[in-house]
Amino acid sequence: MCHFELLDKMILLNGKQASQDFQQEIAQKVRAMREAGGKAPHLAAILVGNDGASESYVAGKVQDCENIGFESTLIRLPDTTSEEELLMHIHALNQDAGVDGFIVQLPLPKHINADKVTQAIAPEKDVDGFHPINVGRMAKNLPAYISATPFGILKLLEKYNIVLAGKHAVVLGRSQIVGSPMSILLARNAAVGNCTVTLCHSKTQDIAKYTLQADIIVVALGIPEFLKGDMVKEGAIVIDVGITRIADSTKKNGFRLVGDVHFESVAPQCAYITPVPGGVGPMTRVALLYNTLSAAQKEFYI
Repeated sequence: MCHFELLDKMILLNGKQASQDFQQEIAQKVRAMREAGGKAPHLAAILVGNDGASESYVAGKVQDCENIGFESTLIRLPDTTSEEELLMHIHALNQDAGVDGFIVQLPLPKHINADKVTQAIAPEKDVDGFHPINVGRMAKNLPAYISATPFGILKLLEKYNIVLAGKHAVVLGRSQIVGSPMSILLARNAAVGNCTVTLCHSKTQDIAKYTLQADIIVVALGIPEFLKGDMVKEGAIVIDVGITRIADSTKKNGFRLVGDVHFESVAPQCAYITPVPGGVGPMTRVALLYNTLSAAQKEFYI
């Protein structure tokens, strides 16, 4: 079944198309910056080791930069790189005036402390939005770099002019990268916000009790096809953050991609739903570009 063949009452939140539209918008701003005598935004990435998913994700980011006129730098380091060596590279990027923002791709090898690395990145260049200062500013509804997946979800909801004020939002998953910031952002007093939010997690009992009350559900558990149709009320908005490879002998490549939502049973219940792939993933990448543009324009930090 093609996810872009819509049912009568359900609208797919097409992140792939939305991200292309947003990239065109960013590209226009970059051209204006260049025409005004400024330089193009410059995004750098540090990739430690050769994790397959990280390789693909970083390659996509580099391609995105090329497509919209950003400069990009990719620093590849072996998985034997010490924590001290990685911190030296981070310090160098912090000091490099030519680099507007940078990321250290996760996951890192086990011998490197990811929290220590995150906190070493200068907040004004932390376009992944993971530094405690950016997280704190976000929580206080101050201008900040918002982590890319929650920010991408906000932009997707904005694109489809979905009004959230007064709705009950249920977020499944409390990770520092998606679930926790998403719960804060949906509750804040903002155009895409003003929800009453319930945050569910691995210790929550009877999750369906909460999801059946929800007007909007954001699923970020990392459990394939967890959310089923009998857990969703009619007319809900469902955002699927998960993506997992499942073995499938009927496919040429031997696998298929599924989200945390059982699409076939949930979609008929929904007013809006994101597909997997082609939903949240492309929006995560475009959100990083928005953060880098903001860094280049010195919007948040002087």
